[in-house]
Amino acid sequence: MTPELVAVGWDAQWAALAAAHPGGEPARVLRHDGVALRVCAVGGVRAVPLLTSLAPVTVGDWLVLDGDRVLALLERRSLLRRRDPGRDREQLLAANVDLVLVVCGLDRPLKAGRIERTATLAWEAGATPVLVLTKADLLPRGENPVGDLELPGLDAHTVSVKAGPGGGLDALRELAAGRTLVMVGESGAGKSSLLNALLGAEAADTGPVRRGDAKGRHTTTTRELHPLPGGGCLIDSPGIREVGLWGDAEAVDDAFAEIEELASGCRFRDCGHTQEPGCAVLAAVETGELAAGRHADYLALRREAEAAELRGDPHSARRAGRRFGRVTREAQRMKRDR
Repeated sequence: MTPELVAVGWDAQWAALAAAHPGGEPARVLRHDGVALRVCAVGGVRAVPLLTSLAPVTVGDWLVLDGDRVLALLERRSLLRRRDPGRDREQLLAANVDLVLVVCGLDRPLKAGRIERTATLAWEAGATPVLVLTKADLLPRGENPVGDLELPGLDAHTVSVKAGPGGGLDALRELAAGRTLVMVGESGAGKSSLLNALLGAEAADTGPVRRGDAKGRHTTTTRELHPLPGGGCLIDSPGIREVGLWGDAEAVDDAFAEIEELASGCRFRDCGHTQEPGCAVLAAVETGELAAGRHADYLALRREAEAAELRGDPHSARRAGRRFGRVTREAQRMKRDR
């Protein structure tokens, strides 16, 4: 394995997949420039043209090349995607990532719904979400950065680029070692500053935020993968305003693990946790064990994810119809037996 490829995540598993294409040259996508890809291959970084006949490619993908021709797209370990805010289709964000850094700036109110949505995208992708709270130097001493937010099961790191060695960056470097990370967050959340601090170089432009609402302008305009000096890779990405779900509705359950645990006590296996008799989740809301707001967020995300799943897969639509029918029939039977 050459140093160039190892630096961007090459390992024995990728080598085994590439072996199915003898004579080809492996390369990882660092940046997508529309009609061309910037890739890291043996010998360094270069650009290769992107053919329209190839399946959609995104940053983090591993390819097999024949010179400047793409022979194959290797099977992905994970794929981070969202609903395209302009059209009803999926938008690829990054491939083959291990951790999704949900980046939020402490110079603005934290939004539980946005964090939960991004965490859901991460679980659906096959990656693990990690909450990263930037600009900790703006937080009053002793104040809890997450306040009253209900975010169980989500690891959080508070960092400050300006604080130097004690700013929490070492913990992120340890997380990155041997992994590929991608940052997702609003404009002005501090992603570019965080990237520069972890790289030890000014690789990304940074800009001021508006005083009124702490929103920033898009200093990052494209997604790009950067090898980190201490090992691992970090994908920087433009700020996103909308976090639309696209894909497997079961990923919502991963983001709300405590609700899934409570659901094991529900009377119906296919309980929707809305009005069904014997629902352990609703009982937990009534007793205060589960926050009502957390429950409401869960239901809203489940509805959105299920709708996206149905639009993209007719088989899922038929399964949902059968599932709804079973629950309805069981509820009617219990009414008659009372």
